[in-house]
Amino acid sequence: MLPEETWRALRLKAEREVEFTLADGTPIKRGVSECRVEIRGAAATSPVVLGEEHDGALLGAVTLETLGLMLNPLTREILPMRMAPSQYAAPLRPNAALQTDRFSSSS
Repeated sequence: MLPEETWRALRLKAEREVEFTLADGTPIKRGVSECRVEIRGAAATSPVVLGEEHDGALLGAVTLETLGLMLNPLTREILPMRMAPSQYAAPLRPNAALQTDRFSSSS
């Protein structure tokens, strides 16, 4: 999340509005835009939440993962992420989304 002063200085504009749920369960709506982010020499575009007056800065998991980084929750350090080889991913079956007849009920 970018503080309002920051995203206004960058001249970002909301492309859409999204509802988020805070840790205490409170729902909030905020604008979302795209922004180029650079951390430790790694740069990429990432969605960014456009904060309001009292919202603090927050670096989210999507931005970190896009940059190939992760947060160590114990030390709070930003570290390089070890990328998983795609050979271990489950293979996609062609036309898998079209095979819905097995879920339909017969009358």
